[in-house]
Amino acid sequence: MLQPENQYTKLRWLLTVLGLLLYVVDIWTDVGLALRYFQGKQFVWTGLTLVFVLAGLLVTQIFSYAWYRDDMNDEGKPTISGMSKGGLAVLHLFGMGVFTRYYHLLKKGFKVVWIPTNSYAMEEKIDVHHNLFCLATDLSMLKLFEAFLESVPQLLLQLYIVLGLNESCSVLQYLSMAFSFFNIAWALVDYRRCLRRSLPHVKEMPSGLPTAVYLLYKLCTITSHILSYTLLLILSPYSIIGLTVLWLLGTIWTHVLKTDFCSSRKFEFLYRAVVGVILTFTFFNVKGKDIRLAMIIYYFFYVVINIVAPSLLALIKPELQTAAYLLPVSGLIFGGSVLGLVCLVLYYHQLHPKEKWQEPDEVDGLGKETHTTMRIRNFLQP
Repeated sequence: MLQPENQYTKLRWLLTVLGLLLYVVDIWTDVGLALRYFQGKQFVWTGLTLVFVLAGLLVTQIFSYAWYRDDMNDEGKPTISGMSKGGLAVLHLFGMGVFTRYYHLLKKGFKVVWIPTNSYAMEEKIDVHHNLFCLATDLSMLKLFEAFLESVPQLLLQLYIVLGLNESCSVLQYLSMAFSFFNIAWALVDYRRCLRRSLPHVKEMPSGLPTAVYLLYKLCTITSHILSYTLLLILSPYSIIGLTVLWLLGTIWTHVLKTDFCSSRKFEFLYRAVVGVILTFTFFNVKGKDIRLAMIIYYFFYVVINIVAPSLLALIKPELQTAAYLLPVSGLIFGGSVLGLVCLVLYYHQLHPKEKWQEPDEVDGLGKETHTTMRIRNFLQP
């Protein structure tokens, strides 16, 4: 009998629809905000807003195409019916790669969960559901990339504009920040759950308290970090140099670990640069190894940055001590840091599965490892 944790359910299908809606609305609000800045002749904010949107779209299209191409090489046939590699490239050139993945996942998932059939043998049924989770995991990884290349920087930019420039916050700005935040939260939880369910030799973390604690840990640490970076940018726009250095350190560390995520060397360098961006805001297990020491070092500097940012702003710019935002933002930074670290300790000591990765054997029926299974096995580990 197919275990509940291995089933692609109706709820999972509906949540995929919700994820698609969040993805579309997040991009739509950011584009609308860019148009508003353009109409107000605020060309710098227009450019930066669009750059973040385009960066997320471009990178996700590149990796989506590369993964489709790898899958075609494995199977020897188009992964999208009737489409050649050239047609696949054109599809992604017009930014439709992620939407195509959503379409095929929802179409295949609909046939499985809404039109059930008893024609499948048990092994075939397991394979069908596992394949759906593999498709969902690829999509969730792309959404994670998009969240950290578009939603997170967008949230940082809008906070800087509202807090640092004392501008009144429009409804569109509120919507942009809100949907960016929801998109980040959704990407984190969806990625974690899809990844673990697509790995048959890793125990699935149950929903409920473990998921809530993990989400709280990630959101608190990311939000407090974004607010700290915002205060540093308010202190001096040249703080962007410091953020660039942090990105370079994360990228170099990923390079030192010698990740082997991509089948192509050039894509591997791009992947390492993207991981560097992610590490600027939160911690992930890049190589799937014991990273206790690396995590301790990372969160030590995380705490230092979160203490230094509001302290420097208050000391170097005393005129801002009376600013309406300084006290509540500082409170959110310190409170978020403490709560986030408490949830981190609770999650990894009490709620995170302790069993190690087990290599599949012939009994498991997985056969020869394909680019898809290799790719998922090398995904960032939450």
